[in-house]
Parts: sequence; C-alpha cells; structure tokens
Amino acid sequence: MKLDQLVPGAPSIEITGITADSRKVKPGFLFAALQGVAKDGRDYIDGAIKMGAVAVLTDNRPGEWSVPAVKSVEARLALATAAAAFYSQQPATVAAVTGTNGKSSTVDFLRQIWANMGRKAASMGTLGAIGPSGSIDLGHTTPDPVMIHETLAKLAGEGVTHAAMEASSHGLAQYRLHGVKLSAGAFTNLTQDHLDYHADFNDYRKAKMKLFSELLPKGAPAVINADSPELEAFEAVAKAAGLKPFTVGWRGRDLRIAEALPRGTGQDLVIQWGEGPSAGNERKVHLPLIGEFQALNALCAAGIAMALGDDPNKVLDGLEVLTGVHGRLELVGQTATKAPVFVDYAHTPDGLNVLLRAARPHVRGKLIVVFGCGGDRDATKRPIMGDVARRLADEVIITDDNPRSEEPATIRAAIRKGVPEASEIGDRGAAINEGVRRLKAGDALLIAGKGHETGQIVKGVTIPFSDFDVARAALDEVGGSHG
Repeated sequence: MKLDQLVPGAPSIEITGITADSRKVKPGFLFAALQGVAKDGRDYIDGAIKMGAVAVLTDNRPGEWSVPAVKSVEARLALATAAAAFYSQQPATVAAVTGTNGKSSTVDFLRQIWANMGRKAASMGTLGAIGPSGSIDLGHTTPDPVMIHETLAKLAGEGVTHAAMEASSHGLAQYRLHGVKLSAGAFTNLTQDHLDYHADFNDYRKAKMKLFSELLPKGAPAVINADSPELEAFEAVAKAAGLKPFTVGWRGRDLRIAEALPRGTGQDLVIQWGEGPSAGNERKVHLPLIGEFQALNALCAAGIAMALGDDPNKVLDGLEVLTGVHGRLELVGQTATKAPVFVDYAHTPDGLNVLLRAARPHVRGKLIVVFGCGGDRDATKRPIMGDVARRLADEVIITDDNPRSEEPATIRAAIRKGVPEASEIGDRGAAINEGVRRLKAGDALLIAGKGHETGQIVKGVTIPFSDFDVARAALDEVGGSHG
C-alpha cells in the first residue's frame, strides 16, 4: 500500500507494514516515532531506518532524516488513521466498553453471550484477544492502534463477526481506538484510578467520555450503568453526540435486576427489561457466578447485545452458562474444612470495596484479605484501600504488589495508615501462605490485586509469580483441594 493512501499528503512510497516499536521494524515499514511519558520515539528513528524503515511518522518538532518524514500535530491520531487504512478488515459488529472496573469481565461475558447464540465472537483487552482459534497476548488493556487493527483484521479473517473490546482511559486519551468502526459502546463505572497519568479526576472522566463523544457513530447505542453517580453526565454526553442511551443496573430503565438471591456457587436473579417497571418483560435467571458486581457486569454485557437488537431471551439464556473470567473472583480451591480461597484483580479502592462486599454474603465466618498496592502508581489510593479493607474484612494482611522502583516498605506503610491493626508480610508468597493457614470452617480468603498476572515487578525486573500457584501450594500443605 502507498504511504499517501495511509496519510493524506504524504509521498507515494510503497509501505509493507507499520509499527511504533523500533524493535519490530522490517524493510519497507513506516515507523511511528511517538513522544511517550518515559521515552521519545524520535531517539529510535536512526535505528529504525537501519532496520529498513522507508518513512517516519512523527510530531511537528524540527528534525530531518534520510527517509521521508510525515509530521502531524496529532501524530497518535495520524497513526491510528493509518493503521485503520492499512488493516481495513474488521468484524461487522464491534462493541467497546470503558470504565474503571468491570471492563474485562463485561467484554468476556459479551463474547460468551454471542458465542452461545451461535455467533463467531471474540474479546480484546487485559486478558488478550480471545476468539474461536485461541488467544493472542496484546500486552496492554488497550494496545497501540497498529496492534488493535492488525488483531481485528486477523479475527475477521478467521470468520469472527462479533467482537467486544476494552477501552482504557490511556487508550482513549491517546487515540488508540480511532479508526475502529464501532457499533456500540458501554460505560461501567468511574472511580479513582490512573491519577499518576491523568492531571486530575476530571481529566480522567473526560478521557472515558471520549468513547461516546468522539468514537461512536450517530444513532449507536450507548449502554450506561444506571447505578453510577456518573449516569447523568455520561447520558448527557451520549445524547449530545446523537447516541441512543440504554441504561442497565438496579435502576436501569431498559434492563434491570429486580431481585437477587445469593447461592453457594452463584445467584438467582429476577431480570426485567423494557421501559418502566410494569413493562411486563420479566424472567428468572440463575447466574453461575458469585458477587453482585458479577451480576452487574453480566447485565451490562446483556444490555449491549440487546441494544444491538439481539433477542432478549436468547441473550439471557447466555447468562445462565457464563464462566468467570480468569483472575476475577476466581475460586482457587478449598481447605479441608471447605474454606474457599479466591483470587481477584481488584487494585483500586472501589474495586476492593466491590470485591469484599460481593464476597460477604457467601461467608459465615471470617473474611480474610491479602493485598498490596503497586509502586509508581497513584499513591493517594493506598490509605484509602487500607480503610476499605479495615471496614469490610475481618482480618487484613498487607503485602507487596508490583512495587516497581519504590521501596516496598514505604508502600506498605502508606496502606497501614488506613488499617493500623493489619498484619504486614512483605513477601507476597509468605503472606498468601499465612492467609491460608488462618482459615477455619466458614471462613474465606481473598487474594487481591494481581488476578491473572504472572509476575512481580521489582526494581525494573519482572520476577515470575502467580497468586494461583502459591495459593494452590499453600492449600496442598494444609490438606486442601484445588482444581
């Protein structure tokens, strides 16, 4: 493909590929040299040229190189547009989900709902791209636009017709989803997170709103969590953009939970849909997942499918056969006294709050939680998460969770300000083992923060570590069982 077909006004040069990673450059490639938070892509232009780059896409700063340079005021947007043109194929139906918590579960549940209806479906996000042919590691919740469009094209080539993808605040702020032909969007919730990147909470909110204000076509459904304090704000943005709001949740106008009864391994729901409580559309559904937040994530996924025109009863059929997302309130196993051990990805104050509240109705004895906070990330949330654990758990063990370049003891001390009575065990493996040893009949242990992750980041080095593996070994030591 010619460069001027990718970037209007550029020279007519044959381009064989696109990348923003100088390590992936091959002969004939367009190299996008972007300004990042920690690194400047311009520092890698000469190396990219040596590897065969025939053109460079960058910002408007002065500079000359031995190959044509296409400069843009919004180089990231130009890259997204170019990637969309280069990888023009995508599934016919693509839905994007944004919000602080629940994105991964919602897109995976939507994939499962569609698959249960006989569609060839896929999901893209934190857990990678999951489709009929297996999974692809994407590296980020919302990867760079080249990988997004390349992956969508690959999925479409495999016959995928329906795809659900996560839209992170970073991805939205950096134009990574621009060029994707979206059919629907959804908003789950908004709580404190990523304030190490965004200037303030309002800036974070504006990034999330871009899904509705900039990316969805007029007339597309905008599924919104009606229980969120942000309902009015996001609904106003959706209406201003010419979208069709579709609200879900306990207070949802279009799709709502009327009743929920916790069971040992799931919950019985009464779900209503249609305008007004007397619309007459009501059905009992057994959701094979525990936790109120799982029910709300499932409802959001169902809402997207319904808003796109799928038959409500067929959609709800899919809820009854959902399987949980890896690392999201996932049961690892039980002690000999049947005390369960769960692993979850909760790493924000709201996420931990939701997790502990979700587990409580299923616990007769003590609720024990092991968690930490990441280094080089929003430090203000650390004592807040400590306070959440203090209020909602019976026993708290503070440990390390990706300290990165920070001193782990400093992070733990900040958490302890919110929960002075907590135990403190820096070694995460030892902390998990201690949590398992404390379990008695009727108790439950929640290991929060890492979920599906398989490494602990310390001083720039990723050390192999899995909460699941450690928890399974700990259960073996006490005569427990696991899957």
